[in-house]
Amino acid sequence: MKPWNKERAEEIIQAHRNAEGAALPILHGLQAEFGFISEEAVVMIADALNLTRAEMHGIVTFYHDFRRAPPGRHVLKLCRAEACQAMGGDALAARVRERLRLGWSETTDDRSVTLEPVYCLGLCACAPAAMLDGRPVGRLDRERLDALLDGVQP
Repeated sequence: MKPWNKERAEEIIQAHRNAEGAALPILHGLQAEFGFISEEAVVMIADALNLTRAEMHGIVTFYHDFRRAPPGRHVLKLCRAEACQAMGGDALAARVRERLRLGWSETTDDRSVTLEPVYCLGLCACAPAAMLDGRPVGRLDRERLDALLDGVQP
């Protein structure tokens, strides 16, 4: 991911502004480029699409995948859906939050890890599941979880 750059953001907005339902392609493009959707970007998109800032804010906050702040070097997504909860996901979530000293959608002070809830990774048969930096991890247990965390924390 690249640091926030207004000129690059404008290029992304202009590339998608005439598409049907342009807000989502623009938001996905910005997040792919910068890792998050800045408040400045929300204003730029609203202006380009002739939407209010409130409408854009509503779109950004409705979808769980859009971040409002830069993520850590690693992003750990834990499945919070029923199948994973039934297979011990709540205990694993508590373990992660305790070890990282984080709430959901927060990033460690050293910016090493961002913890995000996800409401289905499609790995129900391999529950509980997580995704680390885009890589799915199924059949997660305490030992595998600790090994994941040991690999992302300095």
